[in-house]
Amino acid sequence: MTEHVEWSEADTPAPPASTAVTPADAADAARLVAFGLQPKLAPARDQEYTELLRRYREDPAFARLADAVAAGLGLVVLEVSPRAGMAVTAAEDSVFAVRMGDYARRAAADSGDRFLHGLAHLAVAALAFPRPEDLADDSYIGRVTVNGVDAFVRQACRRLEERAEERGENTDPATDAPGLEAAWRIWARRSATGATKDARRPAASTTGIVAKALAFLTDSGFLQRTGDDNGGTYRTTARYQLQVRDMAGNAALAELSELGVVPVTDGTATLLPAEDTDDLDLVADAGLPFHS
Repeated sequence: MTEHVEWSEADTPAPPASTAVTPADAADAARLVAFGLQPKLAPARDQEYTELLRRYREDPAFARLADAVAAGLGLVVLEVSPRAGMAVTAAEDSVFAVRMGDYARRAAADSGDRFLHGLAHLAVAALAFPRPEDLADDSYIGRVTVNGVDAFVRQACRRLEERAEERGENTDPATDAPGLEAAWRIWARRSATGATKDARRPAASTTGIVAKALAFLTDSGFLQRTGDDNGGTYRTTARYQLQVRDMAGNAALAELSELGVVPVTDGTATLLPAEDTDDLDLVADAGLPFHS
């Protein structure tokens, strides 16, 4: 015989505390992600942004909600802090993703030039943060110049050519193979500056390609232009440091960094002098970048 037990209101377990997300919470989380998609906006210059960052750090439930909103948009949260704001990067399938192929196609019609635009971006990252500890130090600021990046790539091209000769590999220029080995061949035979009737820098010159890459990074909030010397001088932002950390495992970046073109011993980076620079086609006053 089964005994029937009636539950009184006093015996009924209390429902768990409400953790329902309100429309206002969702709007605030989406607003924070929207701020993160404005890379040039400094948190210190916007009170609402600052307050939402504080809420993210102090309210775990709100932080999870904001992370979920970002994930739903195909964004990866790299860091949320007063220095970087809500730093996000787009996953490959995100509508916010800017693919190097798309960028290069907009920048140049020639397929060989697309390799060069990719190499320019790798070179900027390698030269801005030449040591692992530079990436790990939140206070580190890298500085690069247009002419300095071009000089760096040309010396890297020289190293790659020497390595290919040592291996007995074909060193003739080629444009139909991916990777650094093809890119340096194209870069090495391209004019650094070229010439136009009105003295402008041709977009297809290597310094023109570097300038395009640096302008894109500046528009994306990764660099800040600091002057016009040496083709244009730039400093890195916290967001760029986070982006380079994220891509630090990139094989091509690692290969470029390991060429030994940029020796760093005391926190200052420069280029190693080549044994014979007559054929390096370096631009005048290359303005090799230094770091502090």
